[in-house]
Amino acid sequence: MPTTISPAPRPFADFPVQALMPFTTRPPLVFTEGRGSWLHDSEGRRYLDLVQGWAVNTLGHAPPEVARALAEQAGKLLHVGPGLHNAPAIALADRLASLSGLDRVFLASSGAEANEGAIKLARKFGRRHRGGAYEIITFRHAFHGRTLAAMSASGKPGFDTLFAPQVPGFPKADLNDIASVASLVGPGTVAVMLEPIQGEAGVVEASTDFLQALRRLTSELGLLLIVDEVQTGVGRTGTMFAHQRAGIRPDVMTLGKGLGGGVPIAAVLAREEACCFEPGDQGGTYSGNPLVCAAALAVLDVVANPGFLPAMAARAERWRAGLDALAHREGGPATSGQGLLLALELPQPGRAQRLADALRDRPGHGMLVNAVRPERLRLMPALNASEGDLTLALALLDEALLAVG
Repeated sequence: MPTTISPAPRPFADFPVQALMPFTTRPPLVFTEGRGSWLHDSEGRRYLDLVQGWAVNTLGHAPPEVARALAEQAGKLLHVGPGLHNAPAIALADRLASLSGLDRVFLASSGAEANEGAIKLARKFGRRHRGGAYEIITFRHAFHGRTLAAMSASGKPGFDTLFAPQVPGFPKADLNDIASVASLVGPGTVAVMLEPIQGEAGVVEASTDFLQALRRLTSELGLLLIVDEVQTGVGRTGTMFAHQRAGIRPDVMTLGKGLGGGVPIAAVLAREEACCFEPGDQGGTYSGNPLVCAAALAVLDVVANPGFLPAMAARAERWRAGLDALAHREGGPATSGQGLLLALELPQPGRAQRLADALRDRPGHGMLVNAVRPERLRLMPALNASEGDLTLALALLDEALLAVG
């Protein structure tokens, strides 16, 4: 057996990070390797990762299925451009249509790009079928991405002034309040767009009753219902797509993050009746890139296996029960979210970040969690995280909650 030689530790100070354009606050760590639920930094320290690239790494770090698909495809065909067909893109579109019950698929590179495509599709639909209607009702505290139109569609506080003026046409309703949606409908309305779970808002769920009422309202009025499943799709909530829990079928759905299991791919899916793009309306240099499509197919092969999601949902329920016990002890409400997209609310604002810092920097090995709000930890482990990984995570959370005031 060959001997594995670990590279010499390299401290953070040795990395020329000043060449990176600053756009977020990062801890002084450089990650060099990952396997499953674990990350390793340049100094050889390990971290149990409950962020997983913000719900991107569906099957954890360096999943062998994705690595094999990438290696095999890289030896065949990397890129041909969106003006030509390639076999992995055709296979992926067909697989997504079959899994979703929707008819057509446009492949993109990021969730924001997919949401931008859905917005364009809805506006084209309004021009063709609703007398030029272009307004899309979205929701306060929603997050749809960081392009200008996606930021305008979002309801995240501060997005309305950060790069003003906004793209017009996105009146904001209140989640789980169907009357607030109905009150915004007018002759210029073409669609309603929402996340089944608002991840960036702190894992806030749209109720089943609300999703069903929204489907009835939009159907009665001839409006498109756009469901942003960039974070919730591909098994994250325990079903293939989160809206399936409510038994509804959207007109348009967007996917991203977990679809590629770590490679940049996204998709817009739509019913045939909503598909009105003409040649030249939409595109993208890397649309349907065969390399990333091969990776996405490998992810779907695992997640769509008949036994995968039931087993994952059972582990998630046990994990949730443990989190609920911690929340009860701390005097907070029950855990929010579904499947392995959950949030633990803590009574004291600011405590979430203190906990995240303490867990990352704890002696021995660390743990990564996301302080999505001052009082909320967002937890997004790999969908195939083991029972042992999740049990250890509960123990480390317990330890940190007792240690951090």
